[in-house]
Amino acid sequence: MDDGSSGATAGPDHAARPCTALSGTCAGVTTDDMRVPARSEARAGPQRTHKDRDVAEHGSNRPPGVPTRSDLGKRESVRASRAWWDAEAPEYATEHAAFLGDDRPGGALVWGPEGLTEADLGLLGPLAGRRVLEVGAGGAQGARWVAQQGADVVALDLSHAMLRHAHGRSPAVALVQADAGALPFAADGFDVAFSAYGAVPFVADVVGVFAEVARVLRPGGRWVFSVTHPVRWAFADDPGPEGLVADRPYFDRRPYVERDGSGRATYVEHHRTLGDTVRALVGAGLRVVDLVEPEWPAWNHAVWGGWSPTRGTVLPGTAIWVAEVPGTGT
Repeated sequence: MDDGSSGATAGPDHAARPCTALSGTCAGVTTDDMRVPARSEARAGPQRTHKDRDVAEHGSNRPPGVPTRSDLGKRESVRASRAWWDAEAPEYATEHAAFLGDDRPGGALVWGPEGLTEADLGLLGPLAGRRVLEVGAGGAQGARWVAQQGADVVALDLSHAMLRHAHGRSPAVALVQADAGALPFAADGFDVAFSAYGAVPFVADVVGVFAEVARVLRPGGRWVFSVTHPVRWAFADDPGPEGLVADRPYFDRRPYVERDGSGRATYVEHHRTLGDTVRALVGAGLRVVDLVEPEWPAWNHAVWGGWSPTRGTVLPGTAIWVAEVPGTGT
C-alpha cells in the first residue's frame, strides 16, 4: 500500500504485499488468533454520503469544505477513503448494519439499496467448498453469509474500523486489512471474489484493482461486484422527484470529492460510464458475463440517501457486474 501499513508476505510467485491480517498471515489466512488490524480498505456504502440534491455542482450542507467534481489521484483517494471510513464506521454501522445483515443469523449478502440479496439472485454460483474473497468487506456481513453456505472466506477492507465491526461475529471469517489495489495473496488462490458497493467506487485505478482480482482468481474464477448505476451520475442525488431530472453530464468522469477547510480531500467517489467499466474489465484480462440492473422491489419502502421507491421504479440504482477469468477451473 502506498501509505505504509504493516506488512505480511505473499505467496512465492508474487511480491510481498503490505497488509494487516486480523487472523493469521495474508498469504494463507486462517481464523486463529484473531486480532484487530492497525489500519484500513474502502468500504462502500450505497450512498454519496453528505450530498444534497445539487451538491455535485453547488456545494453541500457539510461545512467547512465545499464538495466538487475534481481530479484526484490514487494516493489521495486511498488516504481519504481510509480516513473517512475509519471515522464514519460507528455511525454507518448504527444506521445501516441491520439492513446489511447484522439482524439475520449468519449475516446476509445485500447487493444494494434495493434490498436484493445473493440468496435472491445467485450470482456467485456454487459456494460450498469454494475459496472466496470479499473485497471492500466493511462489516463482513456478506462474507459471513457466504461462509454459512460452506465456503472458506476471507474478508478484506482498507478500513480498520469497518473490519472491527466484524470481529467476534458468527460465523467467523478471516479478516484482512489491505488495499484492494495491492491484494496480499498469491496468484490463483480463490475461486470467487465479490464486492457489494465496496472498494470499486473509491479507487482511482480501477483497472489495477480488477487486474489484482484477476490475478488472485483461478482460471474460471468469478468476480461479481455492485456499484451505483453510472446513469445516476447524470441526476441530482435526491430521493424525490427532483432526482428524476437529468441536469449534469453523464460523461463527466471527474470524481465527486469532499474537502476540508484546508482543501484536503476527506471523501472521494469515482464515476465510470458503462463502457469504461467494460473496457477496464477486459483490460484486466476478464470476460464480462452479465450486467444485472435490479428493479426496485414493491416491498421495499425505504429511503437510503438518494435511493428511494420514487426513483427506483423509474431509474436503475445499482449495477451488478459479473465477470470471469478465462479458462477452466480445477
